[in-house]
Amino acid sequence: MGTAATSIDWLRVSASMLLVLGLLGALLWTLKRMKSLQVSHKGPPMLEVLETISVGPRQKMALVRVGARQVLVGMTASQFTALGQWDDPGPQQETVREN
Repeated sequence: MGTAATSIDWLRVSASMLLVLGLLGALLWTLKRMKSLQVSHKGPPMLEVLETISVGPRQKMALVRVGARQVLVGMTASQFTALGQWDDPGPQQETVREN
């Protein structure tokens, strides 16, 4: 009688495991499907980190392009602060020297 009860327990555990894996697969499929339904942004990116520099153990400064403006941002572990902003000069053109 002990073996019949043991086999029923294994069947329950296996069925429960299959149910959980099936639900997980369905959830992942649904999330993937929802992501593909999102509207993708067309055109150039509106927000771009141009450069960052660390000024302390938990402090950084970042130069960020937001649309047609550049913003200098100070970052700490708990705060972001805009330090300055100006119009974006566009892509930097390198001067070529000929020898």
